[in-house]
Parts: sequence; structure tokens; C-alpha cells
Amino acid sequence: MADADLLDDAVAPPRDDAVAPAPADTEADDEKVMSLVDHLSELRRRIAISLAAVGLGAIVGFVLAPQILDVLKAPYGEDPLILLAPGEGFFIYLKIALVTGVVLGMPVILWQLWRFISPGLTRAERRMARPWVPLALVFFVLGVGLAYFVLPYAVAFLGSFGQGGALQNAWTADGYFGFVAMMFLAFGLVMQYPIVLVLLSKVGIVTSERLRSSRRLVIVVIAVVAAVATPGGDIISPLALGVTMYALYELSIFLVRAGGH
Repeated sequence: MADADLLDDAVAPPRDDAVAPAPADTEADDEKVMSLVDHLSELRRRIAISLAAVGLGAIVGFVLAPQILDVLKAPYGEDPLILLAPGEGFFIYLKIALVTGVVLGMPVILWQLWRFISPGLTRAERRMARPWVPLALVFFVLGVGLAYFVLPYAVAFLGSFGQGGALQNAWTADGYFGFVAMMFLAFGLVMQYPIVLVLLSKVGIVTSERLRSSRRLVIVVIAVVAAVATPGGDIISPLALGVTMYALYELSIFLVRAGGH
């Protein structure tokens, strides 16, 4: 009889009080909520540090604004740039200060971005992505430097349409420095595409073989982008950007292949 009772207990369905209690799920949910709160708190802290770095850089930019304006205006020549409103000069100083703050604060911004996303990566992914943080800054500076190199040619070409006749150049300071800022930003962002290609290869979207087979199409695309991004009528500025972009494309193929893709 004892053996029969043991057999009945073994095959009997579990009782209600034997089922795992619901509070365990609640505890798991609480942990997820706390993780999300901590995640948002960390994001807020990283953003605050980045903004502080931009603010400090903007102070430096505001102090050095007269010298920066002289450097950026040099390709335009000796003719004055027109201010159309009483506060326009002050706001141009603020724009110059803000752009300078972003440039000077970029190392801190990239570092804070890396510190925010790195805990969610595996050790292999962190080892793979870590070198691209400083390289992103290098490529951005390279793009800005190239934009400053081609700026005189762009200004000369655009200014050639208002040198007499029905059109006469009378450029405003806000319009000119806005054009310069957009040009620098465009060149800096274009130079980031090798990093994008390498990261896409890490998730299997592109391969070195696919990049090599697409060279002809890429050359056409680079030629179009170089022509659009450099409004000067000379051959030097689009050629400089195009050659640089193609060199970076070949560098991307090498890095993708070196990464085993």
C-alpha cells in the first residue's frame, strides 16, 4: 500500500499551491523598470557632460570670435559684409561661438557617446568599435579642413555672378557665414561614410567583395556628390573632394577585408 501511495503521488497533477507564485514575475518586471530608469539617468548624465563641454568651447569661441570671423571671411576679400538688423552682429558671434563649441567639444561628445553605448556591447564588439571613436573625429576634422581649402574657389565662383550688370554683390554677414557653416558641416559628415561602411560590414550588410564589385557605380556617385558639395566652377575643389572620398572608399574596402568580411 505504501508503494501504491508513492506511485499515486508521483503521477498526481501538481496542486495549485505548488505552482510558482506570481510575485517572481513582478520582481523581474521591477528589475526591468529599474534598469530602464538607470538607463535614462545615465543618458541624462552623458548629455549634461556633453552640453557642458560644448558650453565651455562656446565661451572660448565667443572670446575668439573676431579672429575666427577674420579667418572665415578671408576668402571673401576686403569688401564688407552687410548687417541688416541691430542685433544681427551679436547673433553671428553667438553662432560662431556655438559652432566652435561643438568642434572643441566633439572629443568629449564622442567619448560620452561611447561610454553610454559600450556597456551594451560584448567584449568583442567593444574591441571592434573602440578605434572608430577617435577616427570619427579625425575624419570630421579632415572634412572641415578640406572644406576650408575649397572655400575660396566656391566664393570666387558664386561671386562671379554679381560683378556688374544687373547683379551686384552685397552679401550679408548672416548669409555668408551660414553658407560657410553648412559647407563645413556637409564636408565633415561626408567624411564619416567609411565608418558607416565598416560598421555595416560588421552586421553582414556589406562585404569587401560587394564593395569591390561596385567601384564603377561608386565612382559615378562620388563624382556627383563632389560636384554638388563644391559649388565652385573650378576643377580643383570637386577634384580634391572626389579624390579624398575615393581614397577613403578604398580604405573602407581594406578595413572591411581586414575584418574578415
